[in-house]
Amino acid sequence: MPNSAVRVVVSGQVHGVGFRAHAAERARELGLRGYVRNVEDGTVESVAAGPAGAVEAFLAALRSGPPAARVSDLSVEARAPETVTEADFRVR
Repeated sequence: MPNSAVRVVVSGQVHGVGFRAHAAERARELGLRGYVRNVEDGTVESVAAGPAGAVEAFLAALRSGPPAARVSDLSVEARAPETVTEADFRVR
């Protein structure tokens, strides 16, 4: 299966609800590399790379978020997999 990579910006109630931990746990389960971080504007940004099916499953996990989160929008931008330099998945 070919590799793919995405940059995702998640909007809604996503700070202070365990969103980054949720994203990182799911990404690690899926064998993805990249990162997730809170942004000062109240969004969460994530960059993830790995098998295309795993990236799609990760996007589905971000759309639902953890129980306390309320995702209102998910902006997804394709990236070249080689631009993701992390060896594993990290919370920044």
